[in-house]
Amino acid sequence: MTEPHIYDTIIIGGGPAGLSAGIYAGRATLDTLIIESNQIGGQVTTTSTVSNYPAVETIDGTALVNKMQKQAEQFGVQFVFDAIRDYDFTDEPIKTVTGKKNIYYARSIIIATGAQPHKVGFKGEDTFRGRGVAYCSTCDGELFSGLEVFVIGGGYAAAEEADYLTRFARHVTIVMRSDDFTCPPLTADLAQLNPKITIWHNTEIISVEGQNYLTDATFLNNKTKEKIAYHVENNNRTFGIFVYVGTDPQTELFKDKINLDSDGYIVVNQSAQTNIMGVFAAGDVTSKPLRQIVTAASDGANAATSAEVFVAKQKRALNIPINRSTKKITSKNSIGETSRLDTETSPLIATHVGQWFSKEIIQSLKPIFNKLNQDIVLYQLTDDSAKSHELSSFLEEFSQLNKHIHFKVVPTDQELEEKYQVQRMPHFRLLTANYQDTGIVFSGIPTGHELNSLVLAIYNTVGPGQSIDEQLVKRIKKLPKADLTIGVSLNCHFCPDVVAACQHIAAINNQISAEMIDLQLFPDIREAHHIMSVPAMFINNSPNVIFGSQSLEEIVKAMEATVK
Repeated sequence: MTEPHIYDTIIIGGGPAGLSAGIYAGRATLDTLIIESNQIGGQVTTTSTVSNYPAVETIDGTALVNKMQKQAEQFGVQFVFDAIRDYDFTDEPIKTVTGKKNIYYARSIIIATGAQPHKVGFKGEDTFRGRGVAYCSTCDGELFSGLEVFVIGGGYAAAEEADYLTRFARHVTIVMRSDDFTCPPLTADLAQLNPKITIWHNTEIISVEGQNYLTDATFLNNKTKEKIAYHVENNNRTFGIFVYVGTDPQTELFKDKINLDSDGYIVVNQSAQTNIMGVFAAGDVTSKPLRQIVTAASDGANAATSAEVFVAKQKRALNIPINRSTKKITSKNSIGETSRLDTETSPLIATHVGQWFSKEIIQSLKPIFNKLNQDIVLYQLTDDSAKSHELSSFLEEFSQLNKHIHFKVVPTDQELEEKYQVQRMPHFRLLTANYQDTGIVFSGIPTGHELNSLVLAIYNTVGPGQSIDEQLVKRIKKLPKADLTIGVSLNCHFCPDVVAACQHIAAINNQISAEMIDLQLFPDIREAHHIMSVPAMFINNSPNVIFGSQSLEEIVKAMEATVK
């Protein structure tokens, strides 16, 4: 029997606290593993602009954590994507973490599971999530272009995201329970000095109503007890409610063994130590007065340093050699673990002039494309529209990135449209070298974050592909014929994961098709399915839309329940 690998430290959670802990642990030459259940970055990936991180004037939230991840990888930190189901922190000297995919062993543990957006609990909040109620301005903001938007909350996020939403919304109203902002004046001024923002103090949201979209909302002044009724204005089909009222710590798994405060946050001492020796905690999951990226990073550094001291003491007591050799890695491709590609560049935009791909993007894609072992054809059916010409430019340049990628553009006609069931332009699909349809389709130009989807679609079709559990592959192969459609926004950080998962299913099962649709280009899809949030996935054109981030297994499970 093979002896299990024992890490010096396992970090549960890949947000800023976990990544910072990884950087410090890796730099201290600890054998370190970061386990993330969803996506690297956590809540930061929903942040439109970070403008209060030291030495960085402004940066996109995803770009910031991508830099953190790359830095941790350069210090030899390993990453795995798994959902933690159980643990045993009582055994000495080794602690056990049980995931859905594997069991992991370590001498120390750092819990950095973070927190999730808190729901207000008003009537209709759950019913209209994805159809007017939203929690991520960068993902969903553009879907409310020209509409009225209400932001619920009075803290950092409410002020910052309300300011960001004015890029799209006709007008933004901040609804706060208190008589003033709870964030510093400089942050509050982002909202208070913005002419497109109105602030309702001492006001709470009571309910929202509507049919397919929001049409009505009721608010209450908690001082005067006056009710305020809002009805969607003429010529507008809906309005938006964006919720920023704090977070809920992700501590449900640990509540029976780890000491928590009255709000469910982990209690730690000044060394980030929990009530269990060798188990530390960092970031938004801990009990503290300020939850910001910078404090999460600080917590992670503190926890990793304490873990280093603990591990070194334990090894000395057990006469285990302390290995101080550097494990620095100069280049790493984690494509098999995550659908995030670290390009260190801002997202590409749809309206485009000049070259599509910077030298940095090209360089980051080389190690991925060098693993391709078959040819793939980017097959575009085109009309004479400006967007189709723009797509041709994109695909032509993209095809030059590797010898296995070929581009063919064909003027559309009725026969081809019927053959490929083309309903939207611009449009292209992936074909094999002998022009067999893979079922992987893009309606729109996959720029911005959706570049990840295209790269992964190719990697999963004519490359080694992302690793999948064998049992899950068997379930995918058993699925009957089905069409998956994923409505996206090019600004959405969560959309590429869902698109990549659906298209991976299509790559495995030739009876499945998976189509990415840029909802900004095709508002008819939004109207037909009443979509006001992304990612929005539906199966076989079903009216039942599945909103939000979905794992590969969750999508397969939904298909098994839907497709008979």
